[in-house]
Amino acid sequence: MAYQAPVEQIEFILNRIVSFPELSGTARFAEATAETMTAILTEAGKLATEVIAPVNRAGDLTPARLENGKLRSSPGYAEAFRALAEGGWIGIAANPDHGGMGLPQALNMAVNEMLASACLALQLNPLLTQGQIEALEHHGSDELKALYLPKLISGEWSGTMNLTEPQAGSDVGALTTRAERAEDGSYRITGQKIFITWGDSDVTENVCHLVLARLPDGAAGTRGISLFMVPKFIPDEAGNPGLANDLRVVSLEHKLGIHGSPTCVMSFEGAKGWLVGEEHKGMAAMFTMMNAARLGVGVQGVAQAEAALQQAVAYAAERVQMGPIIRHPDVRRMLAESRAEVFAARAICLGCAVALDMARATGLDEWAARAAFLTPIAKAHGTDVGIRIADTAVQVHGGMGYIEETGAAQYLRDVRITAIYEGTNGIQAMDLVGRKLSDGGAAAMALLDEILDGAKAAQGTEPDLANQLWQAAETLREATHDLLERDLPERFAGAVPYLSAFARVLGAHYHLRAATGGGSKALARLYIARILPQFAADLAAARAGLADLEALDDAVLLGQMAG
Repeated sequence: MAYQAPVEQIEFILNRIVSFPELSGTARFAEATAETMTAILTEAGKLATEVIAPVNRAGDLTPARLENGKLRSSPGYAEAFRALAEGGWIGIAANPDHGGMGLPQALNMAVNEMLASACLALQLNPLLTQGQIEALEHHGSDELKALYLPKLISGEWSGTMNLTEPQAGSDVGALTTRAERAEDGSYRITGQKIFITWGDSDVTENVCHLVLARLPDGAAGTRGISLFMVPKFIPDEAGNPGLANDLRVVSLEHKLGIHGSPTCVMSFEGAKGWLVGEEHKGMAAMFTMMNAARLGVGVQGVAQAEAALQQAVAYAAERVQMGPIIRHPDVRRMLAESRAEVFAARAICLGCAVALDMARATGLDEWAARAAFLTPIAKAHGTDVGIRIADTAVQVHGGMGYIEETGAAQYLRDVRITAIYEGTNGIQAMDLVGRKLSDGGAAAMALLDEILDGAKAAQGTEPDLANQLWQAAETLREATHDLLERDLPERFAGAVPYLSAFARVLGAHYHLRAATGGGSKALARLYIARILPQFAADLAAARAGLADLEALDDAVLLGQMAG
């Protein structure tokens, strides 16, 4: 089955579940009306279904490649990207002063979901460009903004982020790429970066690299790192791509999935760059880009889950083994649980996006705190769900799921990276129980209060569902208080299951809202009966602490029977 953009589902969540209509009541997003939302989603859905999705398989079978040092993209990618760029889809949330639409991030993420379902490998290009746009809007000089933002927003140029080095992955402070001041006010960047998504491109005129590097007087660790704009081609006086910069693609990585996305090893050889933000404060600027990208990656997980599930449902309806297998209880269980999980994960991601928008529109700390708290949950849970459902979709196909000709395996191979890049899901969980609980649990408790209020309000129409959610939320509140009493190593040991527990309870909250707001009551009952109870096991693991982990010798981990 060909992918069909789930416009109706997304619109329902935005309108009924995550308070998108509140945005149109703010001065900043007054134009984000219901009519605008419908028009945007409808047109983006057509683009995803009719233009982007048809190139997905070609990208998997014919990966991007280097020919004599020049990148060659997968068949159809250039044409599909141009359609995306010319439609203005890259600049949905960008500042209108530089050619953007200035619409809410929630709407942008909804569009990104459909594009990522259609072709994840291609969608990575505009996603990273959008992150770079946001970084420049917040930290770039007026000169950099004027030169780069219109080109990035239009899709004429694309953007990347360059953090990782062979010896410096999650430990960014260990980087060795160096920067030197030049007499003309620019800088010279020298070093190697790895895992650079869309580090080169033949679908855009120029590739603009945001590169972390250390000046000679930069302190050790992350405090001494600066951020630089380093373009592939140095813009001339007219702002067009001019002389080639002193950088090159050393090689392309051979990957499990997302074959159409060129993952580059980059060498900067005294390349000319310009400072973004202040010297030695590059991490703050880069985190602006990374935080935007983290929510976007959570959405990618949901996107791949949706596409994989659509194909699995279509196959189950057509495959006859003692009748259509979609009627077999176990197959139906897999499909039903997957649909319930997609709904919950999508709502969490869009709820996070709305919180980001409300924070920007109102300036209220409460919205900013909610957005910050939800970001690691959206990223980690969205991608965990994506992997789980893509795996389930292969299982629904049976033996044919393991055969490449069906295309089912591609979703599993493609989505697997989402739990790793932009901060592994373990790092997201540690961020949740560390930084995000550093407010004494205020943001967490505010969310739990909302969940409890929602359960109370639903007791009249859905008493059984409401009571189950109430009990779960109260148990989660107690576990959160318990976690706050522990030191960080103890919290970290249970961080991943705690994040999962919070996501399951939040997902049940959104399902209950749907059940009382015109959505599927049957789907809500299924989620609360079959998926919500797993939060208790998650909390048991979260409370287990560090002692049992430390008691294991490394030899036991290797499989030896000693101890």
